Amino acid sequence: MGIYMKKFFQHFFTLPLIFISAIVIVVVLVKTKAPIEHEQATYPVKAVQVISVQKIPFRVRATAFGHVEPSVIINAKSEVSGKISYIHPDLKQGASIAKGTVVLRIEPTTFEISLNQSKAGLAGSQSSLAQLDAELISTKQSYAIAKEKLAVELDELARLQALWDKRLIARSTLDAELKNVLSLEQSLQEIEGKLTSFDSRRSSIKAQIKQSESQVNQSQDTIGRTEVIMPFDARVGAVSVEKDEFTPAGSLLFEALGVDAVEINAQLPVQQFRPLVSAGLAASNNKHSISLQNPQNLQAALANMQLETQVRLVGDLDNSAVWNGNLIRLSESVDPTRDTLGLVIAVERPYEGIIPGVRPPLLKGMYTSVELLAPAKPTLVIPRKSVHQGRVYLAAADNTLIIRPIKVLFSQGELLVIAEHDDSTGIKQGERLIISDVIPVMQGMPLKPIIASDYLQQLEHDALAPSLMDTH
Repeated sequence: MGIYMKKFFQHFFTLPLIFISAIVIVVVLVKTKAPIEHEQATYPVKAVQVISVQKIPFRVRATAFGHVEPSVIINAKSEVSGKISYIHPDLKQGASIAKGTVVLRIEPTTFEISLNQSKAGLAGSQSSLAQLDAELISTKQSYAIAKEKLAVELDELARLQALWDKRLIARSTLDAELKNVLSLEQSLQEIEGKLTSFDSRRSSIKAQIKQSESQVNQSQDTIGRTEVIMPFDARVGAVSVEKDEFTPAGSLLFEALGVDAVEINAQLPVQQFRPLVSAGLAASNNKHSISLQNPQNLQAALANMQLETQVRLVGDLDNSAVWNGNLIRLSESVDPTRDTLGLVIAVERPYEGIIPGVRPPLLKGMYTSVELLAPAKPTLVIPRKSVHQGRVYLAAADNTLIIRPIKVLFSQGELLVIAEHDDSTGIKQGERLIISDVIPVMQGMPLKPIIASDYLQQLEHDALAPSLMDTH
């Protein structure tokens, strides 16, 4: 018992002393420790890539798609009925035939008989006219003789009348002479009537001659239609007849496709056509409205736009085959479903410069892309990636960040054409545009701008690149 009480009192006094000593040590350490130094918090400087915004030469481009069609195509039809007696050996689908070649002939025998009959009728009418002319000469001579005889008989009648008055001759002699005079007058009147009828007879025969000539010409024309001659250098499409086959008038014979030019009815989105027209009219210095009521006005406007047109085959991986074309017409309406406008592009001599396996001819039905390029014009162009929800980031003169809204006029691939700077929007020439990502973004944050000269050169190249597909 005594031992336990003694240990209890030893612990009772030792523990409080230890606790108090610890408190004293902590207080001494806190009092003697140097104060904590505080650093002032600032934004970190952000390194960014920038380009100096300037007006650079820019070509508005638009790409349309369409199928190739010959600019000239005919479906030759039979103009007469008959058996086909001749077909040119090259009148086969896909073959080429030169202009002026007789490609098909219909048996002309029936029409030649009709021509001979018409010629015979014409010869008969001409002979009748010649006979009438000879008869007219003879009748005129007879009329002159009859007139002279009548004059003689009238003198004789007057002499006999004088003798009768003196009763020197018999009455019968006077009556006989009078009868002769009357007979001659009747003959003269008949000749005069005959002369009068010559004009109507001549008119009738001339009408017959004219009718016969028309029949001859018609027969000759019909015979000419038995031969089908190729009107231009052409490639043959579908052939619908065979030799010795009977063909009725109006039936299809063959299809011929012109080789001098092809046309592409390409469909272009309306939103791409508007900037193309604006750039083209600006290049032609035409700021006024254009009246399309006169077709010549439209053709002149298209020519003045100076659009360069390049045609390529869709699916050509290396884009090596390129044809130059001309925009010649616009479609009469906009496709309301696709919101596209039809453009007719003409390509001259599509069968020249063929390289097997590299540059094929432009054949009917080929699917092509048509790229239209306006003349270059100095424009404010920025990369699409530099725009963030309608705003751009700029590096100010003191290397701080500026956030400013812009107005995009139109886009082209990865490029944006923007409106020039005004009081609240846009970019001034010479300002530094940030083209790299900035996270986080805060107005006025400090920057370390790095000029991206290589990117600026690429931007200038893309703005003038001859083709949107010139990146392979």
